[in-house]
Amino acid sequence: MSFRVNFYQSSPAAVQAMQGLEKYLSSIADRPEGLPKALMELVKMRVSQLNGCAYCLDMHSKDARAMGETEQRLYLLSAWHESPCYTAQECAALEWCEVLTKLSETTPSEACFERVKRHFTDKQMTDLTLAINAINGWNRFCVGLGAEVGSYQVGQFD
Repeated sequence: MSFRVNFYQSSPAAVQAMQGLEKYLSSIADRPEGLPKALMELVKMRVSQLNGCAYCLDMHSKDARAMGETEQRLYLLSAWHESPCYTAQECAALEWCEVLTKLSETTPSEACFERVKRHFTDKQMTDLTLAINAINGWNRFCVGLGAEVGSYQVGQFD
């Protein structure tokens, strides 16, 4: 898909607002109180799978590979429920991203919340929810307004 509307040019302030979320998330990545960067890439990929965003899948699979993620884990991500290669924390984050991305189908149950809460502090849960919100927003920009799939280069937006 190519741009239907080049949102970078048509509304730079909107893009800057979205990039502000990404800057915050990058600033907390791999810090003791933050979230592992590798986990955030898995979350971004899974949300992008659910939303059918080819641009974001291309981007985050490239970024994950550059960080050392294995091909097997990338291939199995859509079937993470059945795969033994993800940690309990990763599974909790993936469950949380699925339930928050599919709000029209379900809401987070107390059981789901408690499973996720076992693996994250309140701050981490808030930041994880922000990361899920951010990638859902980017997916909507790219799917709705179009983006040049395959054009992303690792580190392009750093």
